[in-house]
Amino acid sequence: MLKKREPIYPISVAAKLLDIHPRTIRIYEEEGLIRPSRRGNKRYFSDDDINWIRCIRDLIHDRGISIPGIKRLLQLVPCWQIKDCPEEVRASCSAYVDHALPCWELSNNACSQGQRQCEHCAVYRKAMAVLSGSFSLTSDG
Repeated sequence: MLKKREPIYPISVAAKLLDIHPRTIRIYEEEGLIRPSRRGNKRYFSDDDINWIRCIRDLIHDRGISIPGIKRLLQLVPCWQIKDCPEEVRASCSAYVDHALPCWELSNNACSQGQRQCEHCAVYRKAMAVLSGSFSLTSDG
């Protein structure tokens, strides 16, 4: 049985499933909104990736949030809060189900920002401050 995080769809199949152009998916990747798995030069997407791209499309086209707006929101709150996912959707979403793991530890998850950007993420900084015992609500850390 395949896991929802298993990257099995090449970009052409992912684009067909989403009814969008592959270039749109590449733009989302360039903007840091998605992080597909790679095998050589090829991108592969999981069911979770496909669902996240659907959420991104909804936020942009139905709710009028810009790509920079989505990126900023993801720095502040988890994706299921931005999307305001109902409980039945969250129950099958690995980003929510595995929320015990922070986004920076879910390297293939849509919310993952990568280690280079985490030091600028308010959620990450707060977690690191709590772990080090120097919790502060200021923007300096």
